[in-house]
Amino acid sequence: MEFEKNIEGIEGLVVITPRVFEDERGFFKETFNEKEFKDNGIDIHWVQGNHSRSTKGVLRGLHWQKGEHAQDKLVRVATGKILDIAVDIRRDSPTFGKYAMVELTEDNHKMFLLPKGFAHGFVALTDKVDFEYMIGGNTYNKESERAIIWNDPDIGIEWGVENPLVSEKDAKAPSFKDIDPSDMF
Repeated sequence: MEFEKNIEGIEGLVVITPRVFEDERGFFKETFNEKEFKDNGIDIHWVQGNHSRSTKGVLRGLHWQKGEHAQDKLVRVATGKILDIAVDIRRDSPTFGKYAMVELTEDNHKMFLLPKGFAHGFVALTDKVDFEYMIGGNTYNKESERAIIWNDPDIGIEWGVENPLVSEKDAKAPSFKDIDPSDMF
């Protein structure tokens, strides 16, 4: 595995590219290896795995879990292509409020590691996207879920899609400047 750290200058974000063994039958790749992760400074206890499916233009995010229910995320695409976004919500970080974006596809096999302290979102760029992610730290807790409006002008994410399909909950999320600081890290 190849570990590219501090994506777009934001400390803690990591893109992991697994070795892929391909032939006429298809491919094989290892998506997690505890020793390799630890050797690269990533020592996370994974507690939950999730899989979502989206259609082109669906935008999910920007989400995180606060406090004791905070989560690390290791995300990847099994089918399709997405633009994946991480927003730094660590109050003491020099990159607070900045974001990084990574294109994840079934063909580039990349995975994106977002440690606690980042809001996360993605937009589906193909007709069918199967999105898989491992959760470290804690399992989902509805009362601890927080969100920032996806099109917040202070963050200024260039999603690259016109009129994305968002959930009612995401459409009503507060702006970055209106988030209670105690809900951040």
